Amino acid sequence: MRMTLPTLMLSAGLFIAPIVQAQVPADLQAKVDSAKVTLAELGKNPAVIAAVKESNAKGGVIAGMSNAKWDELAENDPQVTGIDNNATSKVLQGFAAKHSDYNKLYLRDEKGNLVAAGTGGKTLLWNIGSRPFFKPVMEGKAWSDSAVKPDPTTQVKGVAFIVPIMDGGKAIGSLQSNHTAK
Repeated sequence: MRMTLPTLMLSAGLFIAPIVQAQVPADLQAKVDSAKVTLAELGKNPAVIAAVKESNAKGGVIAGMSNAKWDELAENDPQVTGIDNNATSKVLQGFAAKHSDYNKLYLRDEKGNLVAAGTGGKTLLWNIGSRPFFKPVMEGKAWSDSAVKPDPTTQVKGVAFIVPIMDGGKAIGSLQSNHTAK
């Protein structure tokens, strides 16, 4: 069988592509695992739980918001700054100030809607409910990515992770972050 140069290059590319995306080194994975525990502790904060419950009851902190509408908003739009400056965001920002390895921190409700922001600027997605990691998190299981890669929001290379907010043994929301790779 004779292979043409383009076929050979494509075959090599398919073989090499998985190697290009870096696996999480053991020392970084240990930091991510520890960060998941730390973030789960933040999720026990009464202000965090109350904010998630309120968003769940209202169907979101901004009525009618969608990913498409969110995408159209500027970072200085009052709806964006309202999230960034709400009382729960202040709690998250205080936490983030003590954990500089977390290059973003977002609180989400049971549907994946944004509730509060600790760091990272305006998130790209208002709602993460359709993301593959979201369903297991809402079943009470923490999740972390298996690769080191740039975060879509911050462009900082790291490992994405998310933990459930538990209340009465039930996942009611989540805390989403990214641990910087150093």
